[in-house]
Amino acid sequence: MLPQIKHLAETLQPRLLEIRRHLHSHPELSGQETQTSAYVAGVLSSAGVQLLPGPAGVGVMGEIPGNGQDERILAIRTDLDALPIHERTHLDFASQRPGVMHACGHDVHTTVGLGTAMVLAQLQDHLPGRLRFIFQPAEEIAQGAAWMIEAGAMQQVSSILSLHVFPSIPAGEIAVRYGALTAAADDLEIRIMGESGHGARPHEAIDAIWIAAQVITNLQQAISRTQNPLRPVVLTIGKISGGRAPNVIADQVILQGTVRSLHPETSQALPAWIEKIVAHTCQAYGATYELDYRRGVPSVCNAPHLTQLLQEAAQEAIGKENVHTLPEPSLGAEDFALYLEQAPGAMFRLGVGFADRPNYPLHHPQFDVDEKAITVGVLTLAHAAWKYWQIAY
Repeated sequence: MLPQIKHLAETLQPRLLEIRRHLHSHPELSGQETQTSAYVAGVLSSAGVQLLPGPAGVGVMGEIPGNGQDERILAIRTDLDALPIHERTHLDFASQRPGVMHACGHDVHTTVGLGTAMVLAQLQDHLPGRLRFIFQPAEEIAQGAAWMIEAGAMQQVSSILSLHVFPSIPAGEIAVRYGALTAAADDLEIRIMGESGHGARPHEAIDAIWIAAQVITNLQQAISRTQNPLRPVVLTIGKISGGRAPNVIADQVILQGTVRSLHPETSQALPAWIEKIVAHTCQAYGATYELDYRRGVPSVCNAPHLTQLLQEAAQEAIGKENVHTLPEPSLGAEDFALYLEQAPGAMFRLGVGFADRPNYPLHHPQFDVDEKAITVGVLTLAHAAWKYWQIAY
């Protein structure tokens, strides 16, 4: 079947470039992907993929029924949304929407998902089981996966696969990782309450700004002294709000940040650990506090058997020399993890790096991809889907 998959993928290459460039030119922010969703639905429908009911307005689901010899359903998930970044690539097909850009490669993800569907729709009589395609909105705000699951995306799904572009890997190559691929990511807000006073008489007040500084310092120092260094924790306070005037002691400061971790036990213990440090610091200087710790998404933990499936499929499709194993996880986050609470799955990294020019990181206004990666992504996912039903998991 691999020769047929390769022939179809190569034949579709001009169309896939057209799709990717259209998507790149017309990005939409998280939760606003109405035109993108309509475009994706149109491509799926024209390819003969059955559309399934999904969330109202944003998000698309489609299914290839297969020949019914295997009752298992394999899902393939890609994402649709762009970022609030003004593009500075100067591409002929650069974003036509000021301040909005596909700076995280979701236009490539969507194109690879569509290409995989277009290839396998032509081979559906040879597919033993059902193949479900999930085109998810709002990944960047970590909400879209929950919307798709609520709409029934994971009903009866046995396994799920996905991908994410990686500019530090050259186009033409992919990388897999067994186990943890991304971190759990939670949101943190700490409100420090002191007492206002004159800036010249700090001893008569309780300075919330100074105490907030102590809280930040204590949290960062405590990570290195109280957390297992083999189980990384990253706590970043990214926003501070407080104070009323330059000569007035601040009575209130709000700290907002993100907390990342890889191990479930560590993640579970973090809220109490943070609150203990905040409480002791505030108590020492006479302040009070309010703490809001909001769980975000868990770590993406790739199932070994599905990681092996992706690895072997890619080795057969693009050559062993172009398939690598990542030695380390990322402390970035992915709401693909929510699907893995419903069924085992795996995500791979798709190389999109240029060999002859700078490769800007994800979320950069000059981020770009070498488009030959699109066919590599389609070959990997399409061949992995075909192999999936040949193996008795």
